[in-house]
Amino acid sequence: MSTMSSLDRTVRVVRMQLINRQTYIWVPLLILGGSLALTIVIWTMIPYDGPKYGGASQAPLWYFFAVGIQALTLSFPFSQAMSVTRREFYLGTLLTALATSFILAAIFVFGGLLETATGGWGLNGYYFKLDWIWQQGPAAAGLFYLVAAMLFFVIGFTAATVYKRFGTLWLTIVLLAVAVLMVAAAWTITMTQSWPAVWTAVTTAGPLSAALWGLAVLVVLGVASFLVIRRATP
Repeated sequence: MSTMSSLDRTVRVVRMQLINRQTYIWVPLLILGGSLALTIVIWTMIPYDGPKYGGASQAPLWYFFAVGIQALTLSFPFSQAMSVTRREFYLGTLLTALATSFILAAIFVFGGLLETATGGWGLNGYYFKLDWIWQQGPAAAGLFYLVAAMLFFVIGFTAATVYKRFGTLWLTIVLLAVAVLMVAAAWTITMTQSWPAVWTAVTTAGPLSAALWGLAVLVVLGVASFLVIRRATP
């Protein structure tokens, strides 16, 4: 009985998050459709017959970072008034993100198949079907996009949990620490002249390996955000 009760409350969190469909569904679709339309217009102005690629497809993925932040800051206080536990709020929110990330990944896969069938919208232009991501087929591409969307969401969600629990000062310290680590890694690679080896490793790994590495990072951040949110105040 208690398990069903907890499940019911988790489902209530999903419904609560989806009350604002604009954040989870309509804005990502608007960003996706708008950036695709602008990309196609730009392609028509390029006097080049070879393959053309659009980097704007990253835009809805980056938006999921903002969604992760909003999922906590806008709804966490309200969820506590619904008498749900932090665990139930956490699980319900991640389930919502997983569902919307799956929808986005499915759109990207369908779009890639459509671009294949139409010769890149008749312009030899590819917004969804980027060669490196699709080199192992549509299933691997779909998994890559699914993990990427979830990863952006969880990064934003984790940052918001740190802010809720420790405040602006500690969030800034954490972000600076991450930036220092990234610069140190780039400096080490540069000083050891390892960039060619790094790029070779990235390009030969393939999207499936990248998705699995992203999944590992996703799990680590997910556990960290859960541990922090257990003591966060609304």
